[in-house]
Amino acid sequence: MNSTPLSTGRILGFWTPLMGTWLLMAVDGPLLTALIARMAHAELNLAAYGVAFSFALVAEAPIIMLMSASTALASGPLAYRRLRNFTAVLTLGVTLIPALLLLPWPYRWLMEDLIGLSPQIAARAHWALLALIPWAAAIGWRRFYQGLLIRNNQTHLVVLGTLFRLLGMGSCALLLFLLRDLSGALLGGLALSCGVLAEMLAARLLAGAQIKRLLAGEDPGEVMSYAQLWRYYLPLALTPFITLCVHPMVTFFLGKGRFPLESLAVMPVLSALTFIFRAIGLSYQEVVIALLGRDFRGYRKLRNFAYGLALFASGSLLLIAATPLATLWLQRVAGLNDELVLFSRWPLIFMALLPAGSVISSFQRGILLEGRLTRPVSTATLVEATVIFGLLTLLLLYTDLSGALCAALAYVVGRCCTLLWMIYPCRLVLNRVFSP
Repeated sequence: MNSTPLSTGRILGFWTPLMGTWLLMAVDGPLLTALIARMAHAELNLAAYGVAFSFALVAEAPIIMLMSASTALASGPLAYRRLRNFTAVLTLGVTLIPALLLLPWPYRWLMEDLIGLSPQIAARAHWALLALIPWAAAIGWRRFYQGLLIRNNQTHLVVLGTLFRLLGMGSCALLLFLLRDLSGALLGGLALSCGVLAEMLAARLLAGAQIKRLLAGEDPGEVMSYAQLWRYYLPLALTPFITLCVHPMVTFFLGKGRFPLESLAVMPVLSALTFIFRAIGLSYQEVVIALLGRDFRGYRKLRNFAYGLALFASGSLLLIAATPLATLWLQRVAGLNDELVLFSRWPLIFMALLPAGSVISSFQRGILLEGRLTRPVSTATLVEATVIFGLLTLLLLYTDLSGALCAALAYVVGRCCTLLWMIYPCRLVLNRVFSP
C-alpha cells in the first residue's frame, strides 16, 4: 500500500476515479428509462423494467461486497486464491437460484399471485429477467477484480473498465431502440447484461498485472481459512441482500397503494436520478478501507472529508429537486409527461436526503470492515429494512399520500435509523484502536 501521508488532496485523488466509476454506472438508469419512455406502451414497460431491475438487484446482492472484501483481504497468493474460489462459488449460486425462479409456475405465483402485478406487466418483466441472467455473476467477478486494483492504488483503471460497461450497454440499447421490434423492458435487460459482461472482461484484463504480482509474492499476508472467510463475509453478503430485498418489497407496496401505476412508473426514474448522487457516497467505502490504515491514522482526515462530501451530495440533488431543474430533467431527459412530472416532485425532494446518508453509511462501514467487525453492518441494514416496511405500511394504511411519496419518506427515515445504529459499534472499533 502507498505510504504517502494522508491528506485531503490524496483522498480526493484516490476517490475521484471511484466516484467517476459509480457516476458512469449511474448513467445506466437514466439512459435506459429515457429510451423506454419513448417506446410503445411506455408506462407498462417502465413499470416492468422497474420490477425486473429490482429483482436483478436482489440476485446480485450476495456478491456486491466482494470488492470491499478483495480490497481488505487480498494480501498474498494464498489469500487471493481463497478469495477467487470463494467468488466462484458465490457467482454460481447467484446465477442458478434466480434462474430457477423464472420457470413458469414459480414466476407466475411470485409476480401475479404474491406481488399482484397485472399479467401485462408480469409478462414484460419476465422477458427482461431472462435477459438479466448473466448480470449477477458478471458483477461479482468484476467487483472481485476491481478490489485488487483499489488495494494497489490503481483506481484510475477501475474507471477505465467502467467505460467499457457504458460503451457496451449504450451500443446495445441504441441498436435495439432503432430496431423497435421488442418491448422496452426487454431492451433494458439486454442492454444491462451486455454492459456488465463487457466491464467484467475489461476488469480481468486490467487486473492481470496485479494478479501475477500476487501469485508471485512470497509474503503470505493475512490469510483466513475458508471458515473464517465465510464468517467475515456472511454479514457483508446479508447487508446488500437485505437492502436490495427492500426494492421488490416496496414494489409490492406500491402496487397496493394509491396511484399504483403512476408510482410504479416514476420510481425507476426517481431512483435512477437519486442514484447519480448516491454514487458519490457509495464510492467512498473502499476509499476508507484502503486509506484508513491498520493503525487508523487516516481516521480524522477521512471523517472530515466524509462530512463535506455528504453536504455536497445531498445539497446538489436538493438544488435540482426544489427548482425548475427538476422539470427539465424529469420531462426533457427522462421523458415523463406533465402529469407524472408533477406527481414526482415531492417524492424527489425527500429522496434528496438519501445521498448524504450514503456517504456517512459508507464511512461507518469502512471503519467496521477494516476493524474486522462486520456483523453490525448487517444488523444495521436489518433495522433499516424493518423501519422502511413498518413505516410504509402505516403510511399506506392511515394516510392519503401516494405510494411514491410514502416510499420516499420510508427510505429517508430508515436510512437515519441505520446510521444511528452503527454509531456504537464504530466507537468500539475506534476505542480498541486508539486506547493506550
